[in-house]
Amino acid sequence: MIKCSAFYSSVTCALPLQFSHKEKVMELAHCTSFSLYTKLFYFQNHHHFPQNRSEISSIRSALEKRGGMKSSVVSAREKGAAAEFETLVIEKPKKVKRFEVSEGVPTPLGATAMDGGVNFAIFSGHSVSATLCLISVSDLEEDKVTEEISLDPLTNKTGDVWHVFLKGKFDNMLYGYKFDGPFCPEEGHFYDSSRIMLDPYAKAVISRGEFGVVGPDGGCWPQMAGMIPSPDDKFDWEGDLPLNYPQRDLIIYEMHVRGFTRHESSKARNPGTYLGVVEKLDHLKELGVNCIELMPCHEFNELEYFAYNSVMGDYKVNFWGYSTVGYFSPMIRYSSSGVRNCGRDAVNEFKLLVREAHKRGIEVIMDVVFNHTAEGNEKGPILSFRGIDNSVFYMLAPKGEFYNYSGCGNTFNCNHPVVRQFIVDCLKYWVTEMHVDGFRFDLASILTRACSLWDSVNVYGNRLDGDLLTTGTPLSSPPVLDMISNDPLAQGVKLIAEAWDCGGLYQVGKFPHWGIWSEWNGKYRDIVRQFIKGTDGFSGAFAECLCGSPNLYQQGGRKPWNSINFICAHDGFTLADLVMYNQKHNLANGEDNNDGENHNNSWNCGQEGEFASISVKKLRKRQMRNFITCLMVSQGVPMIYMGDEYGHTKGGNNNTYCHDNYINYFRWDKKESSSDFFRFCRLMIKFRRECESLRLKDFPTSERLQWHGHAPGTPDWSETSRFVAFTLRDKAKGEIYIAFNTSHLPVTVTLPDRPGYRWEPLVDTSKLAPFDFLSNDLLERDTAIKQYQHFLDANVYPMLSYSSIILLLRSDGDA
Repeated sequence: MIKCSAFYSSVTCALPLQFSHKEKVMELAHCTSFSLYTKLFYFQNHHHFPQNRSEISSIRSALEKRGGMKSSVVSAREKGAAAEFETLVIEKPKKVKRFEVSEGVPTPLGATAMDGGVNFAIFSGHSVSATLCLISVSDLEEDKVTEEISLDPLTNKTGDVWHVFLKGKFDNMLYGYKFDGPFCPEEGHFYDSSRIMLDPYAKAVISRGEFGVVGPDGGCWPQMAGMIPSPDDKFDWEGDLPLNYPQRDLIIYEMHVRGFTRHESSKARNPGTYLGVVEKLDHLKELGVNCIELMPCHEFNELEYFAYNSVMGDYKVNFWGYSTVGYFSPMIRYSSSGVRNCGRDAVNEFKLLVREAHKRGIEVIMDVVFNHTAEGNEKGPILSFRGIDNSVFYMLAPKGEFYNYSGCGNTFNCNHPVVRQFIVDCLKYWVTEMHVDGFRFDLASILTRACSLWDSVNVYGNRLDGDLLTTGTPLSSPPVLDMISNDPLAQGVKLIAEAWDCGGLYQVGKFPHWGIWSEWNGKYRDIVRQFIKGTDGFSGAFAECLCGSPNLYQQGGRKPWNSINFICAHDGFTLADLVMYNQKHNLANGEDNNDGENHNNSWNCGQEGEFASISVKKLRKRQMRNFITCLMVSQGVPMIYMGDEYGHTKGGNNNTYCHDNYINYFRWDKKESSSDFFRFCRLMIKFRRECESLRLKDFPTSERLQWHGHAPGTPDWSETSRFVAFTLRDKAKGEIYIAFNTSHLPVTVTLPDRPGYRWEPLVDTSKLAPFDFLSNDLLERDTAIKQYQHFLDANVYPMLSYSSIILLLRSDGDA
């Protein structure tokens, strides 16, 4: 047999190990755990073993294939023996330190390339130990850690921030942390030293590389790790600068990155990605929008509630993305490159989207979700914040229960000093590094709620008399909003609040604003829907909406542009479904139609569903034109939802959060077949941008605007009125007459008398395309106008039921 004696260099005694065959010795050479504690191997060919040099040679060859192991054959003689024998000596090389480790600095938080290395810094207030985990890309796939660096609380910790500085080669290397501390949910702590936590400041989060595809083991939550930055990380912005449009001039387009180009009809080279959006930016320029609002593009896990949907025959995913994992990282699986180059290519793809949008005169606003995270309640995964310092990052009840003002299991503790600094740091990063132009804050009312463990000391530095605020109490001057609003880098950045949450806090018109915050005007949506479908009692409220909702914003010192006007958005009916369905049809979600909003203020125009009579379909088209007309002539900032410009339908589903399929995909083929409505939308947007009177700096007064009824100067604000009309003086267009008749009866209106001038029709939503908008390039324009000349000569205009018109005042000399 072959005998192996293993020695430590500092130990003189032998540890004999015996093997029956040389294959066992070769197996030992590939055993990592054995070689870790063995410095020298002596494989002795004793005098009673067959003298076979080829055997020694083969063993030597196998061992040296391990790499970096030197070997040699020496002659030896046992004490007292006459015969010599050959001994194979394999020396394991000394372990070379991969990284040079030093104390590091506590700021900035995150991983930062500096001084020829990388500084790592992370907050964790209640942990007792911290370990930096370095993970190669290949080891991440196998759920292994490449190297662990324990941090010394004496030298690698300042206050509640752990930090370390490393020099070395970080090629294809990622990082995370392990923290030890109390695991006591009732006290708000979830420390587990066996888990690797994602750094909240990680600039790219790496896990799976392809959207909707499970991990190698079929898991939906594979280990995640952060990209380690390099001083070589560069992007050519080509001189890109902020467009800085006045907010009153914006036309916002709410877009889902994947949904925009994923359908095969897009014919995009990179469908469903940032690059796919770039390929189709010219569509937005043609439409006339100058701002895109991207639905969540922070890193999230689309497989969060991955499950088979028997109704659709596919799998439910988190398509919308309102469940953030990493706030500093773009959604990696929205990139064509995926995890390639440790996510750097994905980061650059997002930057490319912003740069190319700016080249086309389009600003980029991000929908951000600071109200909750993907970790859910106490039954959710421990990914990052929960395992780093749960009691700080989440709003907790006295016994550790999670407040759920978000409706998603947890509530981000936004007004805690550490958390609000994190939020501000994140926003500043996306503005300075990624060049985005603004943010829409999902369920923003949560940002106004008092944090858990609230007291005036941890916010203002001193106790206030009568400070009896409890967790979740709405604050008049929330510290996080104060910090955001007054940060020098936030000046000129668009800030839009969804001013409500799932805890019943509704702040439309009352959101703390510092004069710069705008709001999704949910009241505008509800009132306009009611009036356009002919509901009594809304004429006065509708007029307020046309003026920019001064009833909501004027008293607080805000302006019309603080109102983001919208009729449809990602959640709820699309514009086409709004005029096609009275009831939601959400069976495709697999929840027995129990999900989604039940009160949609919709009207199907006489028949439920897509298949209807010709007359009903014509009325639906008319109603869609009425909604677009209203949106474009209202003071404030109009927002349209992706696909509404061609009449996208989701089959009456008003809660399509879980569908990665045709339901949520922009149908480029439908755009072509619905070119008449796209034309109308495009021309209405163009008209708005040409009229300074529709984009006023302040609320309109009687000097500009005059209300009318069926007769000039006699508006009807009664409960039964379904007619609203007004004239508006415009520096470019002269005087404009706009009227809405939402009655089921036609009406002939008398126009304001302007001696020496005549009224000329521009828009009539009751007309079929292309006569719904009489643009200057329309060949039959003059003929169409002449058809109404006998009415106009009498200073009247006939309006059909459910229609709206726009007339322009022309000089008689222009005839």
